[in-house]
Amino acid sequence: MNFNIKTSPWSWVPTLYFAEGIPYVAVMTIALVLYKQLGLSNTEITYYTSWLYLPWVIKPLWSPFVDIIRTKRWWIIAMQLLIGAAFGGVAFTIPTSFWLQGTLCFFWLMAFASATHDIAADGFYMLGLSEHDQSWFVGIRSTFYRLAMIVGQGVLIMIAGNLQVIFRNDIPYSWSLLFYGCCGMFLAIWLWHSYILPRPEDATAGGSQHLRTVEDIKHELVEVIKNFFKKEQVLVGILFMLLYRMPEGLLVKVSTLFLIDNPGSGGLGLSPQELGFVQGTVGVIGLTLGGILGGMAAGRDGLKRWLWPMVCAITLPDIVYVFMAYALPHSLLLINVCIFIEQFGYGFGFTAYMLYLIYYSQGEYKTSHYALCTAFMALSMMIPGLFAGALQELVGYRMFFIIVMAFCSVTFITSALLKIDPKFGKKEEK
Repeated sequence: MNFNIKTSPWSWVPTLYFAEGIPYVAVMTIALVLYKQLGLSNTEITYYTSWLYLPWVIKPLWSPFVDIIRTKRWWIIAMQLLIGAAFGGVAFTIPTSFWLQGTLCFFWLMAFASATHDIAADGFYMLGLSEHDQSWFVGIRSTFYRLAMIVGQGVLIMIAGNLQVIFRNDIPYSWSLLFYGCCGMFLAIWLWHSYILPRPEDATAGGSQHLRTVEDIKHELVEVIKNFFKKEQVLVGILFMLLYRMPEGLLVKVSTLFLIDNPGSGGLGLSPQELGFVQGTVGVIGLTLGGILGGMAAGRDGLKRWLWPMVCAITLPDIVYVFMAYALPHSLLLINVCIFIEQFGYGFGFTAYMLYLIYYSQGEYKTSHYALCTAFMALSMMIPGLFAGALQELVGYRMFFIIVMAFCSVTFITSALLKIDPKFGKKEEK
């Protein structure tokens, strides 16, 4: 008997998107701090962790199979259990002699499970809610995803720092306890969703979506990809997707390492507690506010009107890292102001990028083409990250941040090549 088909969306939409955000933060941000404290070099940290983007790069290739193998509800619950197990695996291997191989193995497992969870969760959101509820809860899901960012980048890192104080700077033991806690949290989420997630009729194994065969999917993928590369301005579009965020791709991992690195190595020497507050709270708030303002501006006047202000917003605030690298400020307030400015600018400027992905995806196969665009988006962060740490260690933090500013010219050049309909994104006058 389908007793929970009328379950209120309030009971599962917030927790579903909170669960979507936590593992992503764990592999992209928490892993950086963990490996830095365990003694890896910046070259090793950025190289190893940048490969964790790969599941999101290739996600479009296996997302159709999630539609025909089991239900999206099954995938959600299975992936949450797997993510919980991966957290437990990281916790177990941290104190061992093979901590690097062990933690990387489980972070890889977590990354693939998280990317698959994203596919299933977004599909389930469409199946489990009416069109009206989908519109109503779009802000709620975004809010709880952002909350996961604050918890992951902020609260969890601060907890790790406090555990290190309690256990007299026993770094492996403290991180191990933190990841065991994350394991317990995900097991609780898994139990909750096993009970509370509705079972929409068209998501059952007997649905028409399961009549598709593997051969059908292969043929469809070929058609989608061929159509994608036949679009107008395809070369410019792909270059924009890959290069618009190149400065951020270089900066994103090294900036975290800079904030926690020793002053003797050119860093600011923030504690995990301070880092969690600066990046995970103030930074995420700035990012969110910038994104909201960017959406409002583009919604009023269109993407073409706001493209250049957004290009400036996503690049020019990076200069705060040049300032901090030379000034090495001791004031936590000043550091917070700098990070807020940079993240606010990034949030505002990132709006142009996301809107262009939507613009490029218009037409036949709109959903599939958008998925391919997001793959290029992940690749745009993965490639610069692979060598960012090596470059930083070669030239030092100060020169590295100057190089990042120089690469902002690439963002301006690729943006100048775009041809965008002035009406796209603009509110229609009645």
